[in-house]
Amino acid sequence: MKDQSSWPAPAKINLFLHITGRREDGFHLLQTVFQFLDFGDELYFTPRNDGQIIRVSELEGVLPEQDLVVRAARLLQTHTGTRQGVDIRLEKNLPMGGGLGGGSSDAATTLVALNRIWQTGLSPDELAGLGLQLGADVPVFVRGQAAWAEGVGERLEPINLPESWFIVLIPPLNVSTAHVFSDPQLRRDCPPITIRAFLAGAETENVCESLVRRAYPEVDAALQALDQYAVARMTGTGACVFAAFDTEAKAKSAWTALKNDWQGFVARGVNLSPLRAHVDKLQ
Repeated sequence: MKDQSSWPAPAKINLFLHITGRREDGFHLLQTVFQFLDFGDELYFTPRNDGQIIRVSELEGVLPEQDLVVRAARLLQTHTGTRQGVDIRLEKNLPMGGGLGGGSSDAATTLVALNRIWQTGLSPDELAGLGLQLGADVPVFVRGQAAWAEGVGERLEPINLPESWFIVLIPPLNVSTAHVFSDPQLRRDCPPITIRAFLAGAETENVCESLVRRAYPEVDAALQALDQYAVARMTGTGACVFAAFDTEAKAKSAWTALKNDWQGFVARGVNLSPLRAHVDKLQ
Protein backbone atom coordinates (compact mmCIF):
# COMPACT_ATOMS: atom_id res chain seq x y z
CA MET A 1 0.00 0.00 0.00
CA LYS A 2 1.41 3.36 -1.07
CA ASP A 3 0.25 6.58 0.55
CA GLN A 4 1.78 9.75 -0.84
CA SER A 5 -1.13 12.01 0.04
CA SER A 6 -0.43 15.15 2.00
CA TRP A 7 -1.20 15.15 5.74
CA PRO A 8 -1.56 18.56 7.41
CA ALA A 9 0.26 19.53 10.60
CA PRO A 10 -1.40 22.82 11.55
CA ALA A 11 -0.14 25.68 13.69
CA LYS A 12 -1.71 26.55 17.02
CA ILE A 13 -1.87 29.77 18.96
CA ASN A 14 -2.29 30.24 22.69
CA LEU A 15 -4.98 32.87 23.18
CA PHE A 16 -3.61 33.38 26.69
CA LEU A 17 -1.14 31.61 28.98
CA HIS A 18 -1.29 31.68 32.78
CA ILE A 19 0.91 29.76 35.22
CA THR A 20 -0.94 28.86 38.40
CA GLY A 21 1.75 26.89 40.21
CA ARG A 22 4.60 24.43 39.94
CA ARG A 23 4.72 20.72 40.64
CA GLU A 24 7.37 19.03 42.75
CA ASP A 25 8.99 17.66 39.59
CA GLY A 26 9.50 21.20 38.31
CA PHE A 27 6.78 21.17 35.65
CA HIS A 28 4.57 24.24 35.57
CA LEU A 29 0.81 24.14 36.05
CA LEU A 30 -0.87 26.07 33.28
CA GLN A 31 -4.14 27.43 32.07
CA THR A 32 -4.35 28.21 28.37
CA VAL A 33 -6.59 28.06 25.34
CA PHE A 34 -5.42 26.43 22.12
CA GLN A 35 -6.89 27.38 18.78
CA PHE A 36 -5.71 26.00 15.45
CA LEU A 37 -4.84 27.89 12.29
CA ASP A 38 -5.56 26.74 8.74
CA PHE A 39 -1.83 27.00 7.99
CA GLY A 40 1.03 24.70 8.87
CA ASP A 41 3.49 22.03 7.81
CA GLU A 42 2.75 19.17 5.42
CA LEU A 43 3.89 15.56 5.78
CA TYR A 44 4.05 12.71 3.28
CA PHE A 45 4.32 9.02 4.21
CA THR A 46 5.38 6.11 2.03
CA PRO A 47 5.08 2.71 3.79
CA ARG A 48 8.02 0.30 3.82
CA ASN A 49 7.99 -3.45 4.44
CA ASP A 50 11.44 -3.65 6.04
CA GLY A 51 10.61 -1.90 9.32
CA GLN A 52 12.95 1.02 8.70
CA ILE A 53 11.85 4.57 9.57
CA ILE A 54 13.63 7.02 7.32
CA ARG A 55 13.33 10.80 7.15
CA VAL A 56 13.86 11.60 3.49
CA SER A 57 13.81 15.39 3.91
CA GLU A 58 16.39 17.55 5.66
CA LEU A 59 15.61 19.68 8.71
CA GLU A 60 18.39 22.14 9.36
CA GLY A 61 20.05 21.67 12.72
CA VAL A 62 17.95 18.62 13.69
CA LEU A 63 19.41 15.11 13.43
CA PRO A 64 16.95 12.34 12.47
CA GLU A 65 17.17 10.67 15.89
CA GLN A 66 16.24 14.01 17.55
CA ASP A 67 13.38 14.76 15.16
CA LEU A 68 9.95 14.49 16.82
CA VAL A 69 8.56 13.04 13.59
CA VAL A 70 11.02 10.14 13.65
CA ARG A 71 10.60 9.70 17.39
CA ALA A 72 6.80 9.60 17.02
CA ALA A 73 7.00 6.95 14.30
CA ARG A 74 9.38 4.81 16.38
CA LEU A 75 7.21 5.19 19.47
CA LEU A 76 4.12 4.00 17.61
CA GLN A 77 6.08 1.15 16.03
CA THR A 78 7.47 -0.01 19.40
CA HIS A 79 4.15 0.40 21.25
CA THR A 80 2.15 -1.61 18.71
CA GLY A 81 4.80 -4.11 17.69
CA THR A 82 4.21 -3.52 13.99
CA ARG A 83 6.96 -4.64 11.64
CA GLN A 84 6.12 -1.99 9.09
CA GLY A 85 8.31 1.01 8.35
CA VAL A 86 7.94 4.30 6.52
CA ASP A 87 9.68 7.01 4.53
CA ILE A 88 8.67 10.43 5.86
CA ARG A 89 8.96 13.68 3.97
CA LEU A 90 8.32 16.95 5.79
CA GLU A 91 7.56 20.27 4.14
CA LYS A 92 8.41 22.76 6.89
CA ASN A 93 6.41 25.99 6.77
CA LEU A 94 6.30 26.80 10.49
CA PRO A 95 9.33 28.25 12.27
CA MET A 96 11.11 26.29 14.95
CA GLY A 97 11.09 27.93 18.37
CA GLY A 98 8.21 30.17 17.38
CA GLY A 99 5.47 29.12 19.80
CA LEU A 100 3.23 27.82 17.00
CA GLY A 101 3.64 24.18 18.02
CA GLY A 102 5.21 23.04 14.76
CA GLY A 103 7.25 20.16 16.17
CA SER A 104 4.41 18.91 18.37
CA SER A 105 1.98 19.18 15.47
CA ASP A 106 4.34 17.23 13.19
CA ALA A 107 4.61 14.50 15.83
CA ALA A 108 0.83 14.32 16.27
CA THR A 109 0.23 14.10 12.52
CA THR A 110 2.79 11.31 12.31
CA LEU A 111 1.02 9.33 15.05
CA VAL A 112 -2.43 9.84 13.52
CA ALA A 113 -1.35 9.17 9.94
CA LEU A 114 0.74 6.07 10.66
CA ASN A 115 -1.93 4.63 12.95
CA ARG A 116 -4.14 4.64 9.86
CA ILE A 117 -1.53 3.70 7.26
CA TRP A 118 -0.07 0.87 9.36
CA GLN A 119 -3.58 -0.11 10.53
CA THR A 120 -2.41 -0.32 14.13
CA GLY A 121 -5.90 0.43 15.46
CA LEU A 122 -5.18 2.73 18.39
CA SER A 123 -7.95 5.00 19.68
CA PRO A 124 -7.56 8.79 19.85
CA ASP A 125 -7.13 8.47 23.63
CA GLU A 126 -4.32 5.95 23.19
CA LEU A 127 -2.63 8.11 20.56
CA ALA A 128 -2.91 11.17 22.81
CA GLY A 129 -1.34 9.19 25.65
CA LEU A 130 1.58 8.24 23.42
CA GLY A 131 1.87 11.82 22.26
CA LEU A 132 2.21 13.07 25.81
CA GLN A 133 5.48 11.12 26.02
CA LEU A 134 6.80 13.35 23.23
CA GLY A 135 5.57 16.71 24.53
CA ALA A 136 2.80 18.36 26.51
CA ASP A 137 1.29 20.00 23.40
CA VAL A 138 1.08 16.82 21.30
CA PRO A 139 -2.27 15.55 22.69
CA VAL A 140 -4.22 18.66 21.63
CA PHE A 141 -2.97 18.20 18.07
CA VAL A 142 -3.89 14.51 18.14
CA ARG A 143 -7.44 15.31 19.25
CA GLY A 144 -7.74 18.19 16.81
CA GLN A 145 -10.27 20.31 18.66
CA ALA A 146 -9.82 23.81 20.07
CA ALA A 147 -9.40 23.32 23.78
CA TRP A 148 -9.13 24.78 27.22
CA ALA A 149 -6.02 23.22 28.77
CA GLU A 150 -4.88 22.78 32.37
CA GLY A 151 -2.32 20.72 34.26
CA VAL A 152 0.90 20.76 32.25
CA GLY A 153 -1.27 21.22 29.17
CA GLU A 154 -2.54 17.65 28.97
CA ARG A 155 -5.98 18.13 30.60
CA LEU A 156 -8.12 19.24 27.70
CA GLU A 157 -11.71 20.37 27.44
CA PRO A 158 -13.19 21.26 24.02
CA ILE A 159 -14.16 24.90 23.62
CA ASN A 160 -16.00 26.79 20.88
CA LEU A 161 -14.30 30.04 19.92
CA PRO A 162 -14.90 32.75 17.33
CA GLU A 163 -13.09 31.69 14.16
CA SER A 164 -11.33 35.00 13.61
CA TRP A 165 -8.70 35.84 11.02
CA PHE A 166 -5.19 36.27 12.35
CA ILE A 167 -1.99 37.94 11.33
CA VAL A 168 1.03 36.06 12.66
CA LEU A 169 4.41 37.80 12.63
CA ILE A 170 7.58 35.71 12.79
CA PRO A 171 10.52 37.58 14.37
CA PRO A 172 13.90 36.37 13.04
CA LEU A 173 14.95 34.33 16.08
CA ASN A 174 14.19 31.24 18.14
CA VAL A 175 13.14 31.45 21.78
CA SER A 176 14.08 28.63 24.16
CA THR A 177 11.02 27.42 26.06
CA ALA A 178 13.25 25.92 28.74
CA HIS A 179 15.02 29.25 29.22
CA VAL A 180 11.73 31.12 29.62
CA PHE A 181 10.25 28.62 32.07
CA SER A 182 13.41 28.62 34.19
CA ASP A 183 13.52 32.42 34.51
CA PRO A 184 13.20 33.32 38.23
CA GLN A 185 11.15 36.41 37.30
CA LEU A 186 8.45 34.38 35.54
CA ARG A 187 5.10 34.81 37.25
CA ARG A 188 3.90 31.48 38.63
CA ASP A 189 1.01 32.51 40.91
CA CYS A 190 -1.82 33.48 38.56
CA PRO A 191 -5.22 32.96 40.22
CA PRO A 192 -7.12 30.21 38.37
CA ILE A 193 -9.96 31.34 36.13
CA THR A 194 -12.87 29.40 34.66
CA ILE A 195 -13.89 28.75 31.09
CA ARG A 196 -17.06 30.73 31.71
CA ALA A 197 -15.06 33.73 32.93
CA PHE A 198 -12.74 33.54 29.92
CA LEU A 199 -15.64 33.40 27.45
CA ALA A 200 -17.30 36.30 29.27
CA GLY A 201 -14.24 38.45 28.65
CA ALA A 202 -12.20 38.10 31.85
CA GLU A 203 -8.83 39.80 31.64
CA THR A 204 -6.06 37.42 30.58
CA GLU A 205 -2.45 37.66 29.49
CA ASN A 206 0.53 35.63 28.40
CA VAL A 207 2.74 35.69 31.48
CA CYS A 208 5.80 34.85 29.38
CA GLU A 209 5.38 37.88 27.13
CA SER A 210 6.94 40.56 29.34
CA LEU A 211 10.04 38.44 29.97
CA VAL A 212 10.51 37.65 26.29
CA ARG A 213 9.96 41.28 25.27
CA ARG A 214 12.78 42.36 27.58
CA ALA A 215 15.15 39.61 26.48
CA TYR A 216 14.43 39.76 22.75
CA PRO A 217 14.00 43.27 21.26
CA GLU A 218 12.79 41.73 17.99
CA VAL A 219 9.72 40.31 19.75
CA ASP A 220 9.01 43.66 21.35
CA ALA A 221 9.29 45.34 17.95
CA ALA A 222 6.90 42.81 16.37
CA LEU A 223 4.32 43.37 19.10
CA GLN A 224 4.57 47.13 18.71
CA ALA A 225 4.21 46.91 14.92
CA LEU A 226 1.18 44.64 15.06
CA ASP A 227 -0.40 46.58 17.92
CA GLN A 228 -0.99 49.46 15.52
CA TYR A 229 -3.71 47.42 13.80
CA ALA A 230 -5.20 45.23 16.56
CA VAL A 231 -4.38 43.98 20.06
CA ALA A 232 -1.20 41.93 19.67
CA ARG A 233 -0.12 39.06 21.87
CA MET A 234 2.68 36.51 21.89
CA THR A 235 1.85 32.82 21.48
CA GLY A 236 3.35 30.26 23.84
CA THR A 237 6.87 31.22 24.87
CA GLY A 238 7.37 33.03 21.56
CA ALA A 239 8.82 34.24 19.37
CA CYS A 240 5.74 34.56 17.13
CA VAL A 241 3.06 37.16 17.83
CA PHE A 242 -0.51 37.41 16.57
CA ALA A 243 -3.55 39.64 16.41
CA ALA A 244 -7.18 38.81 15.60
CA PHE A 245 -9.36 40.50 12.97
CA ASP A 246 -13.09 40.21 12.33
CA THR A 247 -12.73 39.64 8.59
CA GLU A 248 -10.22 38.32 6.09
CA ALA A 249 -10.27 41.69 4.33
CA LYS A 250 -9.23 43.57 7.49
CA ALA A 251 -6.44 41.08 8.18
CA LYS A 252 -5.11 41.22 4.64
CA SER A 253 -5.27 45.01 4.59
CA ALA A 254 -3.12 45.22 7.73
CA TRP A 255 -0.79 42.52 6.39
CA THR A 256 -0.25 44.56 3.22
CA ALA A 257 1.09 47.37 5.40
CA LEU A 258 3.30 45.03 7.44
CA LYS A 259 4.70 42.50 4.98
CA ASN A 260 7.50 44.66 3.61
CA ASP A 261 9.09 44.75 7.06
CA TRP A 262 8.04 41.43 8.57
CA GLN A 263 7.94 37.75 7.82
CA GLY A 264 4.58 36.19 8.62
CA PHE A 265 1.23 35.10 7.25
CA VAL A 266 -2.54 35.52 7.41
CA ALA A 267 -4.60 32.50 8.50
CA ARG A 268 -8.07 31.63 9.73
CA GLY A 269 -8.55 30.43 13.28
CA VAL A 270 -10.42 27.11 13.30
CA ASN A 271 -11.93 25.04 16.09
CA LEU A 272 -11.62 21.76 14.17
CA SER A 273 -8.02 21.32 13.09
CA PRO A 274 -7.08 20.66 9.46
CA LEU A 275 -5.70 17.27 10.61
CA ARG A 276 -8.98 16.31 12.24
CA ALA A 277 -10.91 17.48 9.16
CA HIS A 278 -8.58 15.41 6.96
CA VAL A 279 -9.15 12.27 9.05
CA ASP A 280 -12.91 12.82 9.07
CA LYS A 281 -12.91 12.92 5.25
CA LEU A 282 -11.13 9.57 5.17
CA GLN A 283 -13.67 7.83 7.42
